[in-house]
Amino acid sequence: MKYKLLGRSGLRVSELCLGCGTFGTQWGPLGSDKEESRKIFETFVAAGGNFIDTSNRYQEGQSEEFLGDFIHPERDRLVMASKYSLFDGGSNFDDPNNSGNHRKNLFRSIESSLKRLKTDYIDLLWVHIYDYTTPVDEILRALNDLIQQGKVLYIGASNFPAWWLAQANTMADFQGWNPFIATQLEWSMVERSCEPEFLPMADALDIGLVCWSALAGGLVTGKYNRGELKSDQLYRLSEHVDPNQNLFWNKVTQRNLAIMDEVVKIADAIGKPPAQVCLRWLMQKPIVAIPIFSARTVAQAKEDLGACDFTLTEEQMQDLDRVSLPALNSIMPEAGAYPYPMLEYGSPALPHFYSRDLLFGNVEYKIVNHRRKFPYKYNPT
Repeated sequence: MKYKLLGRSGLRVSELCLGCGTFGTQWGPLGSDKEESRKIFETFVAAGGNFIDTSNRYQEGQSEEFLGDFIHPERDRLVMASKYSLFDGGSNFDDPNNSGNHRKNLFRSIESSLKRLKTDYIDLLWVHIYDYTTPVDEILRALNDLIQQGKVLYIGASNFPAWWLAQANTMADFQGWNPFIATQLEWSMVERSCEPEFLPMADALDIGLVCWSALAGGLVTGKYNRGELKSDQLYRLSEHVDPNQNLFWNKVTQRNLAIMDEVVKIADAIGKPPAQVCLRWLMQKPIVAIPIFSARTVAQAKEDLGACDFTLTEEQMQDLDRVSLPALNSIMPEAGAYPYPMLEYGSPALPHFYSRDLLFGNVEYKIVNHRRKFPYKYNPT
């Protein structure tokens, strides 16, 4: 395992990040029980991994609770990242202030996260999603206060537009506040629409790119391209890869399967599992890109960690770029490129999650937001 500097900081993080959205059983088959989660965690740490990513929202807070027991006595060695913005397990979905990026929800959320994690501080706190409501200076000042209190060491922004990050860090520099050192964004072999805006921004402003759903919900493992699915195994995307089912992300998923047909051929020629090849492709980008991988079993974790053990040639990188070109197109053209589909609805990598519901709960249409000048393209019936 190698380590990279995260954005414009001196923080050294492992070249792969362990995503802990699967730590817990509150989301049913999407997660692992405590014993299996512990084994996955220990496998990652034993391989040299130090970058751990979770959220107040994951498994309704159970992910943080599990990690609260796992991270000691390794706490000082680990870079523990969590998030706020969305409702967590203890929230009232009818309370308009129990979610969002504003100061009140931030302080409510951080105290709960610290208790669940059983720690005095979080190394990296992400703002989970752009909410179109909270002014940039309010977010920055509130986060800066937490840093001054020692409860947070670094800050990042997840699922925010590139222009917003540029504005925020310019304001932070001018005011002497702490800047965002990284952004978490959806970037994978089948989702590349972020590249035209985010790659130049990351290069110019020295912002680290941490790639969520780098495995695209398991699609890039190639298992959906290798014939009939096994009846005794769990498949997150089984309904969405079925062309006979008219589901929201069905057409996009068919596009992504076609991309993976070509990627699987390259992976087979290299002699590596497609998941390792897709993770490695991100790891070798010329800007700092840290893929997040999640696993439900130790076997999956060990396979993903194998991405650290080889290097793709320049020719192989170019071949992968070429066959994945369709992924530069937006999955929701009427909304635009990433992050706007995520802000409108969600992602085909997370087909059962509607992001606006997680952000606004039961009160979205009760909030009169004078700052949202441009209406959403998608409105649920």
